[in-house]
Amino acid sequence: MLRLENVSKFYYNRGIIASGFTKVNLELRIGEFVAITGESGSGKSTLLNVISGLDSYEEGEMYIKGQETSHYSEKDFEDYRRKYIANIFQSFNLINSYTVYQNVELVLLLNGYKKHTIKDKILHIIEQVGLTKFKNTKVSKLSGGQKQRVAIARAMVKDTPIIVADEPTGNLDSESAKEVIEILKRVAKDKLVIVVTHNIEQFEQQATRIIKMHDGRIIQNTEIKEIKNEPEIEESEYSNMSIFNKYTLGIRNTFNIVSKFLLLFAVFFFMSSAILAEYASFQMSEEETVSSGYSSGFNDLSEKRILINKKDRSSFAKEDYEKIKSISNIDYIVEDDIFVDSMVPLSRNDLSLYGNMLDIDNFNGNLDVGRMPENDDEIILSVNKDNFYFKNRVDEILNKTFSILKSEGMNAYSSETVGEVTIVGIKTDENTNDYMEKFYVSKSMLKKLRSNINKNYSNIKIFLNNKYAQYRVEPNENVESGKAIVDDELKYQFKNYKIKDQPINIYISNIYYSEELNLSISNTYTKSNFRRLTGLDKYDNNRYTVFINTNDYNSLYDKPSYQSSVYIEDEKIIEETMLELENLGLNPKKVTDFKINQGEIYQRIIKIIKVVVTIVLIIVLFFISYLIIKIILKSRNIYFTTLRMLGATYKNVRRILDIELFINSTLSYVVLLLFIYLVKWNIINLEHIAKLSEFIKIKEYVLMYIILIVISRLISIKFAKKLFKNTAINTYNEEV
Repeated sequence: MLRLENVSKFYYNRGIIASGFTKVNLELRIGEFVAITGESGSGKSTLLNVISGLDSYEEGEMYIKGQETSHYSEKDFEDYRRKYIANIFQSFNLINSYTVYQNVELVLLLNGYKKHTIKDKILHIIEQVGLTKFKNTKVSKLSGGQKQRVAIARAMVKDTPIIVADEPTGNLDSESAKEVIEILKRVAKDKLVIVVTHNIEQFEQQATRIIKMHDGRIIQNTEIKEIKNEPEIEESEYSNMSIFNKYTLGIRNTFNIVSKFLLLFAVFFFMSSAILAEYASFQMSEEETVSSGYSSGFNDLSEKRILINKKDRSSFAKEDYEKIKSISNIDYIVEDDIFVDSMVPLSRNDLSLYGNMLDIDNFNGNLDVGRMPENDDEIILSVNKDNFYFKNRVDEILNKTFSILKSEGMNAYSSETVGEVTIVGIKTDENTNDYMEKFYVSKSMLKKLRSNINKNYSNIKIFLNNKYAQYRVEPNENVESGKAIVDDELKYQFKNYKIKDQPINIYISNIYYSEELNLSISNTYTKSNFRRLTGLDKYDNNRYTVFINTNDYNSLYDKPSYQSSVYIEDEKIIEETMLELENLGLNPKKVTDFKINQGEIYQRIIKIIKVVVTIVLIIVLFFISYLIIKIILKSRNIYFTTLRMLGATYKNVRRILDIELFINSTLSYVVLLLFIYLVKWNIINLEHIAKLSEFIKIKEYVLMYIILIVISRLISIKFAKKLFKNTAINTYNEEV
């Protein structure tokens, strides 16, 4: 059955060669009960490890059923152990967190048996070793003798032709030792049982052969009882471990030790939350850089603002606004869009206010002080609650009359007033910009101010004598409607200096509309007749000015609203809202489309840094996590090497590890997502985390999960390779 010819085992350690045993010649047969004895260091355990395929040998030849094994690879030895060898260890090598049943079941699961077909066999073996009433008891609660019986049951259930036992009674009292020896004697009838022992007296009555070793050599090989009829050798049946068995062990191992599960859970939870937090922080910086842009034409660049005008370029009517309000995502409408982007100054003594004029219909909420307007010239002021400038000046503002200064372009104003208003109510608002107030005024006041703003946003051209020129145009009550008075110097542009009754066309255009006014020249002014024709004194200040009738002038700028702004409730569905606006015959544009990103270069830098830092962080966290998980799994070294000794291949061990780490990482990630959800919905109040979560999209969550699974898989591969780097017994004896 088993034959060794001049077999030697050597150990290499830092250039020093040590002998385990030398030139061993031995032939053993089925049915024998072989006891190997000798003092410590004699080589008996090393010989047993070589016979059982847990360790390699360097010289000679070992034959199994007449076949050489010197050429065996680790894979060949795995097959050898699965077919022929069952081990009983001095330190039991049981899984303490498993029950008696699960420990015996383990060896069959590793060797490809289906879980539902082996129950009766396991119970029968447990009964044979007298542990039926302990079948559902965890091994950690058993005595030493009971643990050794579990180890024997595990060896018996594998049903291999060879059972090797290393000091099976070494840690037992005399009574327990006697019971174990009796069980081994029964097993030895049709198997080859090889026992290493210090106490040969315990085995003298049962042994058929006693081998004594000294200094790595056999000095005695006494056959006490001859085996005449050697039973036929039956190899243990095994097949590839099924995926179901791998998942059974993987799931069992995930939760069998609570402290280990919680530590692994914490590692994966920290890893995924750290990567997501880092990514979200960079994403927030990137988007804040994008949102920090500016526009020369728009002050309010809110992501909730949509500019609208009609496709036919006509003005808005009341019915148009009613249709727009019917769209579900619309929060409110600013009909006079021009006021959103125009700063209107109010002045009184040494106090000046700057802000947007908004329709009183858009005001909502409650006043902090004062009352609602009752007259067209009464308004409400909305100001940030933290604005220090106004905190102690309420008495100077409330119920006081302010002059509206005439605008001369964006952020430029004259001392001329275009009207007066009285602030009768004040509302403080935490969402209002510190430096820009809001004035809620009547529709008639908005209409009055609109002309002044239209003027400052308009380009004006004059078509005279078949060519365009840019002259000042001013209103004058002395000019007849449909007529114009021009500088006498302009007559030199005409043949024979005949300028009177010549046509003059005035064109204005702005982003909202264009207008044309067709007039004729009724007279020309000189220094001598300037005051008579215009009623004005300063001739030199008005050279080349075209004076037209006041009503004609106002007709150029006194226009209805051609463009409005709608503010939506949810910017995430802005595209859907814009489509609904298009279906109403409108041209919608996001105001952010007109934004100039002044931080574009910084945005690119942030993107590059984000990618680099994320990759570096993932790599660093991988190695940190591996070291931590390695320490955690280090306590499982004996478990995994025991699996290997019982027949698990590298792929089996790696897959069981894969499943265990996959479950841990997945559960930790699910809990993290649940935590983020609770924070996002303000069930858990963590403002900073809630803000960060806004910058993580579904695809990032999916990508993070993939990264987590890949990391857990790499850790599994790296750890499994470490387990199989050396022979089974050397791996068992050293720290992983």
